[in-house]
Amino acid sequence: MDRLNIRPMRPDEIPLAVNWAAAEGWNPGSADAACFATVDPQGFFVGDLDGVPAATVSCVNYDDRFAFLGFYIVRQDLRGRGHGLSIWNAAMAHAASRVVGLDGVVAQQENYRKSGFALAYANIRYGGIAAVPAAARTGIVALGDVPFAMVEASDATVFPAPRPAFLRAWISAPGHVGCALMRDGRLAGWGVIRPCRQGRKIGPLVADGRAAAEAVLSALLARAGGGEIFLDVPAVNRDAVALAEDLGLKPVFETARMYTGALPSLQLQRVFGVTTFELG
Repeated sequence: MDRLNIRPMRPDEIPLAVNWAAAEGWNPGSADAACFATVDPQGFFVGDLDGVPAATVSCVNYDDRFAFLGFYIVRQDLRGRGHGLSIWNAAMAHAASRVVGLDGVVAQQENYRKSGFALAYANIRYGGIAAVPAAARTGIVALGDVPFAMVEASDATVFPAPRPAFLRAWISAPGHVGCALMRDGRLAGWGVIRPCRQGRKIGPLVADGRAAAEAVLSALLARAGGGEIFLDVPAVNRDAVALAEDLGLKPVFETARMYTGALPSLQLQRVFGVTTFELG
């Protein structure tokens, strides 16, 4: 077996991982690479064979307690040779003692369990042409006009670690559209829709309840135009599942959200759309 030369990717190399994810059918967003690079530039790894990329993985450290793993891909013609394990070990070493989360394909759950991961819940990707509900007439504003501290505080209820640089990049990235619902001076719901290799994805979509989520989603669709959309929802949030189904969307993909260590305490009933399977 040839030995991989595993090294951190340069920021300009992160699109390689995104392109490989696209080839696997994961449908990344058009501006994902630039946004991902803001979190932990040292957390993206490539394994080279004779100077040619053979495997990728990311394990971004959000803070000293939490990391998230993604982009775990071995080039198809090189699978089954141990390269995946080698680059996996490098990623986990980067996380050190942190709790690590991932969204893994269902078929690999047992392998992740062997590496210390435990299933928390399933995430389901729904896709299709949405039956757009009527847009809310009041309370909808551009997400960029909401005080950023409000967005951070809301995100802290649904994500295990602070991620201000990522959120700023995600909200302002080219092609991304963000909307929020304000009620009595407080942020009741917010979300982002972005162009992807195929259609558009909505994520995150965070709201106090289904009505607020539906209002934000309607505003996002109205601003972004028609076409195919995708919404990734935690299966444990029944209101989110019902919303996706009532929109006429169908399940197209499923992941296993898994963690090492103690499970984060999150308000999953507020998550109507996961930000991204690659970074959590």
